[in-house]
Amino acid sequence: MKNQKNRVSRMGKRVTMQQIADAAGVSKFAVSRALTGKPGVSEHTREMIVRTAGQLGYFKTEPKYNAMESPISSGRKPVKKHEGTILILFPNIRSQNRSSLYWGPVFDGISARLNEKGMDILTLTEPSSDHMFSVLNPDAIRGVITVGTISTPVLLEIYRLRIPLVMVDHEDSAIHTDTVFTDNVKGMKELVLMLAAKGYKRFQFAGQLPDAVSFRERWLGYRMGLEEMQLQSDQHAGLLVQEYTEMQQAIIDMKLEDIPEVIVCANDHTAFIMIEALRSRDVQVPERCAVTGFDNTRTDDPIMATAHIHKEHLGARAVDQLLWRINTPEAPHERKLIHAELIMRDEYHSLLA
Repeated sequence: MKNQKNRVSRMGKRVTMQQIADAAGVSKFAVSRALTGKPGVSEHTREMIVRTAGQLGYFKTEPKYNAMESPISSGRKPVKKHEGTILILFPNIRSQNRSSLYWGPVFDGISARLNEKGMDILTLTEPSSDHMFSVLNPDAIRGVITVGTISTPVLLEIYRLRIPLVMVDHEDSAIHTDTVFTDNVKGMKELVLMLAAKGYKRFQFAGQLPDAVSFRERWLGYRMGLEEMQLQSDQHAGLLVQEYTEMQQAIIDMKLEDIPEVIVCANDHTAFIMIEALRSRDVQVPERCAVTGFDNTRTDDPIMATAHIHKEHLGARAVDQLLWRINTPEAPHERKLIHAELIMRDEYHSLLA
C-alpha cells in the first residue's frame, strides 16, 4: 500500500532530480549533468539515469495535439508555446560528440538558444536500437534536433511518431525534414577559385566521401571550381576513401612528380593527416605542396587556407527552425544554408611568393 501511495504521489506532481538520483543510486549533480547533456558522467551512467527518469515519469507531460485539430474537439489541451522538452540526439560515433572541436560548439549554440527560449533540454547518444521511445514518452518531446549522422531506423522512428525534427549537417533520403547546413558547395568552390587566382594549377582532393553529406558537397564544390577555371585534375582514388591510413598510404606510394601543388581537403583534420603523410616523405609544406582544410578547427597546423564554419550559429539556427516547424507543421520542408568565411593564412602563402 505504501508503494502504491508513492506511485500516486509521483503521478500527481513533477518528478524531481533528487527522486531520480535516489532511485538510480547516484548524486543529484550526476542527474543534472546527464539530463542537460553536460560532461562529467559516462555514457553508461547517462543512459541509466535517463532510463530511470523515464520509468519514474520525468518525461511525461500533456500530450501534443496536431496543429490541424482543435484542442476542444480533440479533447486534449495544447502545450503552451516554448514549453516541453527538446531532445538533442548525437550519433553513436566517437568523433561526433560534445567534446569534438566541431560538434561541441554546434551543441553549445543549440543549448544557448534553448536556454534563451526557456525550454528544457535532453541530450542523448543514439541508442543501439530504434526503440528509444520505449523509455521516453514521445508526447513529452516537443521536437528533436539531430547533430551529425544518425541512423535511418532511428530517424524513421522519429518521423513515424510525427515529432518535429531538424537535422544539423545531415540528411537522409528515406525521410523529408528540415535541415541546417553550412553552404559547403559555394564555400569550397570559392576556395578553389581563390587558389587558382593565386596561381595554383595542379590539384588533388582528399576527403572521406562515403562519410558525410557535407564532404560530398565540398567535393562537388571543388569540381565546380576546377571546371570554372578550366583546370584538369586526374583525381587519385586513394584520397577519397573512408580510412585515413589508406589516404596516408596513397601519398606515401605516390611518385614525387605526381604530388600536386595543393591538396584541397574536406576538413581541417584531413588536412592534418595529409601534412603528416607529406612530411613523412620529406615533402616541404607548404613550399612544395600546400594543404588546405575546411572548418577552421586546427589553427596550429600549417594549413594554408580553410573556411570558418560558424558552428554555434548552426546550432542556434537549428533551434529557430525547429520552433518555427512546431508552429508551422504543414509548411514545405526547408534546407537552411549558412555562409562559411574563407581564411587565407598569409604567413604560409608568403613563403611561396
